[in-house]
Amino acid sequence: MSLFKRDPFRFVAPVYDLLVRWFLPVQRVREHLALPTEGRLLDAGGGTGRVAGALRTHARDVVVLDYSMPMLSQAVHGKGIKGVQGEVEHLPFVSEAFTRVVIVDAFHHFRDHSLAAEELWRVLAPGGRLVIEEPNVDRWYVKPLAWLEGVLFGSRFYAPAHMAEMFRRLGANVRVDASGRLNAWIIVDK
Repeated sequence: MSLFKRDPFRFVAPVYDLLVRWFLPVQRVREHLALPTEGRLLDAGGGTGRVAGALRTHARDVVVLDYSMPMLSQAVHGKGIKGVQGEVEHLPFVSEAFTRVVIVDAFHHFRDHSLAAEELWRVLAPGGRLVIEEPNVDRWYVKPLAWLEGVLFGSRFYAPAHMAEMFRRLGANVRVDASGRLNAWIIVDK
């Protein structure tokens, strides 16, 4: 495995927020997460913390988890959020630790999606909500970009219905919002 595939974000961490600044669906995230919450919020695969930073006043405690230490160092720098290095497939948190979990444009980067779903479900508190935003590969014009990212980064994209099914198998109440042009939202309630 090349270093680039192992942690491709180490090279873009310093400029990542500039590269994606045009895309920050904060209002949709807030709506789908039913914020504010009195509990804790986890931004899993949260990279530089751009989403978590925008949500930090909407939860008691906001934590960003990411595999890439260079990305995570950008997350905690001046954004008022906590950072934890780790993999979503092996979350370093006790069960039922978070009332809200969000994943924005990162699910396709996880190594084992079924195990990640199990871990996310485990740390979600009863009555909690998990929201995943991902490129919608059911759209023909998203497929070439997903294919290219798969070749370059080893990313694996799933159709919204397939992601929803991963959580339904765990006993979740799931709905899909595929109304966006490029992205779909998977809303998981425990």
